[in-house]
Amino acid sequence: MAGEPQDDCLFCKIAEGHIPATIVRETETTVAFRDINPQAPTHVLVIPKAHYPTAADLAAAEPTIAADVLREAQTVADEDKLESYRIVFNTGAGAGQTVFHAHAHVLGGRGLHWPPG
Repeated sequence: MAGEPQDDCLFCKIAEGHIPATIVRETETTVAFRDINPQAPTHVLVIPKAHYPTAADLAAAEPTIAADVLREAQTVADEDKLESYRIVFNTGAGAGQTVFHAHAHVLGGRGLHWPPG
């Protein structure tokens, strides 16, 4: 069912504490942890605890939780003292999404050029 943890989802397992991660923040609705393959000095993933495959699915079903993800992304940036940063939601395999559990990448701590590569 939508929003329920999925047995085969890596991020659901992290949110439930079944797979270790370097957790930097946790709220009632979100978990933020360091990316295992960082693309910048700060590279933190912020995920909803509820399982939705994409950010669009999350926003349509749970707009309040989608807002929580963005709020936590800001808090991560503040705690890492980032003056500027990027929040990225990859949606679909063609856009680079590899784990189909909605998540935001918070990237900062170095110059981030446009367009992204």
